[in-house]
Amino acid sequence: MKTDVYRFERAVSDLDGITEIAEKAASYSRLDEDQELKLMLLCEELIEMLPNLLIYGKGEFWIETKDKDFEIHSVVEADDLLTGTDRKDILKISKTGKNAAAVGVMSKIKAVAETLLANYALSNGVSGEVEYETDPLEFYDYGITDPFAQQDMWSLTTYKKKVKTNTEGWDELERSIIANLADDVTVGILGGKVMITVKKKF
Repeated sequence: MKTDVYRFERAVSDLDGITEIAEKAASYSRLDEDQELKLMLLCEELIEMLPNLLIYGKGEFWIETKDKDFEIHSVVEADDLLTGTDRKDILKISKTGKNAAAVGVMSKIKAVAETLLANYALSNGVSGEVEYETDPLEFYDYGITDPFAQQDMWSLTTYKKKVKTNTEGWDELERSIIANLADDVTVGILGGKVMITVKKKF
């Protein structure tokens, strides 16, 4: 079953429609109270990140279910591909090779989405004379599922496997709602659209 698609524009602040979609999906799949709560928490985590990505354009949200396998989908489409200046602003990297603003798992996922948009703009020759960063974003590289694939795909599961215990990254995973509840979170890009998918089997 695929729910209705909720469409939103830049600077949207009212995302109540997304909550309604989640409630309908939970009812359709006959989730119990605890399962519905977990679904709502996953949706809320995603919802809180979306307004920060909507500065790049418009988006869509929907949920797909098969029995009790859930996929929470969000897509953000850039109105205009990023300029070189935009890309530089996104990829401000400290000497350690980390994006200093990307604190917490959801902030990291947002940074991955922005990085994919920026690299897409660069690969299509519309972002100006900007070279790829020599010091990569560690969390971005750790989550890439196949570095030789034509389509970049970042996975939270892959990231988890590569993060060492007793590190800052590990501590963030331990504290993160989405990292503890979701089976996986993937971030990919196709045709200028960033696709974020949260997967959960109840």
